Amino acid sequence: MKKTAAVLLVALAFAGAASADPVKVGIAAEPYPPFASPDAAGNWVGWEVDIINAVCKAAEMECAITPVAWEGIIPSLTGGQIDAIMASMSITEERMQTIDFSDKYYNTPTVVVATKGAGILPTAEGLAGKIIGVQVSTVHESYAQAHFAESVAEIKTYQTTDEGFQDLAAGRIDASQADSIAIDAFMATDAGKACCEVVGAVADDPAILGAGVGVGLRKGEDDLKAKFNAGIAKILEDGTYEAIGKNYFASSIYGG
Repeated sequence: MKKTAAVLLVALAFAGAASADPVKVGIAAEPYPPFASPDAAGNWVGWEVDIINAVCKAAEMECAITPVAWEGIIPSLTGGQIDAIMASMSITEERMQTIDFSDKYYNTPTVVVATKGAGILPTAEGLAGKIIGVQVSTVHESYAQAHFAESVAEIKTYQTTDEGFQDLAAGRIDASQADSIAIDAFMATDAGKACCEVVGAVADDPAILGAGVGVGLRKGEDDLKAKFNAGIAKILEDGTYEAIGKNYFASSIYGG
């Protein structure tokens, strides 16, 4: 009888583990190549998608990639619709008032791209009287409001970075601020090469730009945070991170 009960308890434990819900990892529903975008079949692909899969495997977690509109991604986390955010979200003091973060998994410069030959510089003076585009609800919008609002003609916001790049290529705005990798991807296109030039990195402001990109988590989810940190550490140590990066970038984007 005792043996039967023990076997039953083990069976129930395995059944519970097997039926455990996967960790829902939220990514932005708006394409953000080369980090995450849907392919022709609708499957999400890109560097960040590969990193999500690698981190979850290293941490021995079953994860489900869950696209969420960027503007609603933090409310979706705090409301329990997703369990984590891996959507190129910078670790900032403002966000840490609402959510927690894992260790960083990349850190790249913030730069400005502008109309070729316009003499624009990535400073308040260099953008005076110009229209600059940024993605809404990002550190780039916050930075532009803090550093450029008094000098530029307009800070124009977009739902996606690509929409801003399209307006820049069409001459409807004069400059755009974004992550250097996103701008590199734009500058590799025919439109980018024809219209624009990278004019440099903005002055650092850690309070706004943050300390790199991390996994966004609900406050108090210490066990889940530890798993993500362990997964990140493992892929950095065993060469997986570097191997994935070589498929997308000329050099490591882990940063200092």
